Amino acid sequence: MANQLLSTVAHRDTLPEGYTRPENDRPQLADVVTDSNIPLIDLASPDKHRVIAEIDQACRTYGFFQIINHGISEELLEKVMAVGLEFFRLPPEEKAKLYSDEPSKKIRLSTSFNVRKETVHNWRDYLRLHCHPLEEFVPDWPSNPETFKEIISTYCREVRLLGLRLLGAISLGLGLEEDYIENVLGEQEQHMAVNYYPRCPEPDLTYGLPKHTDPNALTILLMDPHVSGLQVLKDGAQWIAVDPRPNALVVNLGDQLQAVSNGAYKSVWHRAVVNAARERLSVASFLCPCNSAVIGPADKLIGDGDEPVYRSYTYDEYYKKFWSRNLDQDHCLELFTGQK
Repeated sequence: MANQLLSTVAHRDTLPEGYTRPENDRPQLADVVTDSNIPLIDLASPDKHRVIAEIDQACRTYGFFQIINHGISEELLEKVMAVGLEFFRLPPEEKAKLYSDEPSKKIRLSTSFNVRKETVHNWRDYLRLHCHPLEEFVPDWPSNPETFKEIISTYCREVRLLGLRLLGAISLGLGLEEDYIENVLGEQEQHMAVNYYPRCPEPDLTYGLPKHTDPNALTILLMDPHVSGLQVLKDGAQWIAVDPRPNALVVNLGDQLQAVSNGAYKSVWHRAVVNAARERLSVASFLCPCNSAVIGPADKLIGDGDEPVYRSYTYDEYYKKFWSRNLDQDHCLELFTGQK
């Protein structure tokens, strides 16, 4: 099955069979706009109250923001991108050792989103890695390229610390104790998707990933500094392009933070589009609740006499529902509203 990987074959002037979206489900790239007001937050600002207020405003309006001066070095970011590309350029027989289309497998190389289930494929290969605790998973990570384990594990440690720091700021922005969200989520799992989007002969007809929200708590995305591809749905109506900024990371809220905030914060719809001229790489790091964590709106955020927007559930229950559906179906949180 590894011969399905897009990174192992040469691509002609037309899309292969099975990648073309129906006419009513195409990117409409001419309608996408650039938004100069996308929140950009300087985490090194000495005014911590202002940083928290800016994060709070971004979470309520956009559902995502970009951060600079986040503490992860430019050198490390460049190494992560370089070793990721090096991996996808390995010979097919080397990549075949890691290929799997089993969604529950914690370390695997695959393509599209869920090739067992979907009828139209996405223009993407990806390497999925579970990252916490590192000592449990790193031995099974790729040994080729030779520097892969060292570089990616260093990044995983740093991005986890950054994510926990952001969760503290998000808690404070909601008017909760700084450690509230971290405590609710429990001993958080962490995993990563190294996404590879080859040059695409007909980018108007397909997606790298169609619109979706993230089922986890928090996503930190390292984007290709030279090629745009991430797009976010603003106010449920307008797709906006998120252009890469030097040494910036993109942070977006997952479904669990929308639930904890009782709907005040937005788990934003986003998608990845592809490029006719250039390949593109991105590295998404996900902080996830432990499976047994009970997720629901914080009591402090429910007004007197009001019903919570979402019922309580375990993350395990949520994640199973998410993977049983198509990626671009209605928001999975809709299944957990009220007392359903």
